[in-house]
Amino acid sequence: MRGYLFATARSVLGAFWSTRLGLSEAELREDLALAVPTSPPSEEGVDTVQKILAQLSDNYRRVLELRFLHGYSLKEVAAEMHSTVGAIKVMQLRALRAAAKVRVPE
Repeated sequence: MRGYLFATARSVLGAFWSTRLGLSEAELREDLALAVPTSPPSEEGVDTVQKILAQLSDNYRRVLELRFLHGYSLKEVAAEMHSTVGAIKVMQLRALRAAAKVRVPE
């Protein structure tokens, strides 16, 4: 859960600063290597993330797994998924929006 919240916060901050600085969010993310705290994830957080990912389409799930769980760059994800960086940027945005709308049963 912590990683998911961190990724969401990073996305919101990226959108703010990209507008402010006139740079794309991807440029900001690629230039700034942010370290995620290395404390072990809670079982509840892992379970919640798995439930959210399970409700997404295969492509959305894969792009989020590669970007946020495995730490791949946009270029690496594009190569892995045989797509362009631009298409991956759009897919990531749509995947995050879809994940935010998922209702997780408790």
